[in-house]
Amino acid sequence: MTRIAFGRRAALAAAATLVGPRLAHAAWPERPVRFVVGFPPGSATDIAARALAEAVAPALGQPVVVENRGGASGNIAANAVRGANDGHTLLVHGAAFAVNPTLFRSAGYTVEDFRAIAIIATTPAAFIVRADSPARNLGDLLAMARARPLDYASSGAGTVPRLGAELLFRRLAQVEVQHVAFPPAQAVGAVAAGHVPMAVVALPTAMGLIRGGQVRAVAVGSARRDPSLPDVPTVAEQGFPDFDVGAWNGLFAPHGFDGAGMAKLEAACAQMLATPALRARLATAGLTTTGLNGAAAQTFVQREARIWGEVVRFVGVTVD
Repeated sequence: MTRIAFGRRAALAAAATLVGPRLAHAAWPERPVRFVVGFPPGSATDIAARALAEAVAPALGQPVVVENRGGASGNIAANAVRGANDGHTLLVHGAAFAVNPTLFRSAGYTVEDFRAIAIIATTPAAFIVRADSPARNLGDLLAMARARPLDYASSGAGTVPRLGAELLFRRLAQVEVQHVAFPPAQAVGAVAAGHVPMAVVALPTAMGLIRGGQVRAVAVGSARRDPSLPDVPTVAEQGFPDFDVGAWNGLFAPHGFDGAGMAKLEAACAQMLATPALRARLATAGLTTTGLNGAAAQTFVQREARIWGEVVRFVGVTVD
């Protein structure tokens, strides 16, 4: 499947319309801002959220507190933020944000309930095996799966890495695999401990154990090799030329947050995500900034919802 390439950074809105006395005046923020993260500490989404929170706090003039509210593939956090709508509670979610309204029978929200402020960063799906695995590349892994159906771990039923794995193994390579869901950090640990022969996760989740030598990446799902792992070939290089699957992380506000506050937050995020310091910090974790802010970020999310909705329907997975 060919993913639509990321666009150029959209120009930030120069003027904001008044939507109400509480959310729209120039004094925003009046108190600490909360970034509610839909996934646990150590996940790629959490790493992105904490890096951005630390960077934008000085520009906003208030502390930015990160609060992890994991569960239901991020739905708990999304609905908590949508319900708060107090102008100081924002959502940091991953690509599952665009997947869940199709995946879940009742996610409790749609992408139209939020406005994207910025796509913080992207990261490829990483296909990993234990360090002593006989699989040295994707071809070896597929050969093993053809000889005997393999279990694979992922960070959740509706995550993009899991859906990408189903797309690759079942649809493109036509091999049988069995999915086993784990929390993100535990999925990588399960491979290192030998409980499952492979995992497909967002690269930052596995980076520590890759660098530590406990697990090995045999492929990354992005269209180009990831700068943090330049020696690891892409899935596309290993026989599937149109394959381009990666995760992303974004900052969202519920509808109702608008005006001067939205413009100030968009400007602060755009400015900080362009700085070498924040870009380098994210790159160390395997995350690449995109330059997508405001309207361009919103268009990107809506496109993702359409693309992954089609994949969910193909895989045939539904979560109650």
